[in-house]
Amino acid sequence: MTKSLNAIAQKLMEPGKGILAADESEGTIAKRFAKINLPNSLDLRRDYREMLFRSTNAMTNYISGVILTEETLEQSAADGASFRAILADADVIPGIKVDRGAFPMPGDNGEKITEGLDGLRQRLERYAALGAGFAKWRAVITINDVAPTRNNIRANAHALARYAILCQEAGIVPIVEPEVVGDGDPGNHSLERSASVTGEVLENVFKELRLAGVDLSGMLLKPNMVLPGVNSRERPTYEDVAKRTVAVLREHVPAAVPGIAFLSGGQTDEEATAHLSAMNQIGGKPWPLTFSYGRALQNVALRTWAGRRENFPQAQAAFSHRAHMNSLAALGTWTGEVDRAA
Repeated sequence: MTKSLNAIAQKLMEPGKGILAADESEGTIAKRFAKINLPNSLDLRRDYREMLFRSTNAMTNYISGVILTEETLEQSAADGASFRAILADADVIPGIKVDRGAFPMPGDNGEKITEGLDGLRQRLERYAALGAGFAKWRAVITINDVAPTRNNIRANAHALARYAILCQEAGIVPIVEPEVVGDGDPGNHSLERSASVTGEVLENVFKELRLAGVDLSGMLLKPNMVLPGVNSRERPTYEDVAKRTVAVLREHVPAAVPGIAFLSGGQTDEEATAHLSAMNQIGGKPWPLTFSYGRALQNVALRTWAGRRENFPQAQAAFSHRAHMNSLAALGTWTGEVDRAA
């Protein structure tokens, strides 16, 4: 089992490839559709995801895995071809988001705890039977004048560990996603505060993973980058962010982990690409670094598609461009000039 979990993790971390996060909840996709004046219907959600999954250039060259929702894992394109078959044709591993969302923690610290452990073992068996090779669970850590509390960090770390061991039991690679979110209180969310909180969160997560008996060689980490809060006045350079992030990871992430795939939260498309490329220019890291982006891969493609099937080719070209730029970033060779020229 260890060997096969590690083999899946290694394939997801193939050089120059990354993971497409297409696991937006109905609420999230409704918000994104609302911005371009689209209703949130089953057919439009299906068409949008079909447009992404049938972007042959992007999927075959730059994407190793796709995180799906329960709806999408069993869905088919308009012509009846199952999304799983379309992904298999591109040699892309299907994954599944298994948490049930982040809910307010008891107390008034503005903190959240992710739920979804009840019945997870049975759900994972079904997802494995449907061909899911990996799963994802997101924990949300807030920074404000009182948060994060030790209780919140430990509760989320414990839930991530329970999720991860259940995944491995089912033969599914767990992507462990502890996200220190960037929309905290601006006065308390400096680059340094972000670094110390991210470090403390990772330290607790790996402690719980070890206690639960999780095989670190058969999992992947999906962390936030170390950034000041989105409302902070600090404007660090790409290199500053890269150095702080890699330093925190070196201190807290064991070398046994096969790879790290970042989330893009709170960044523009280009910032997410630039930060990743800057990190990959830093030598001597024990694990490869790549992307597991949602919005930062889909933004322009979504607006170009605008709910019309006739816009598929232009939207797919926009998606392929971003996927290609992030592929270059995963290899440490992206530049702003290359991005604009392409």
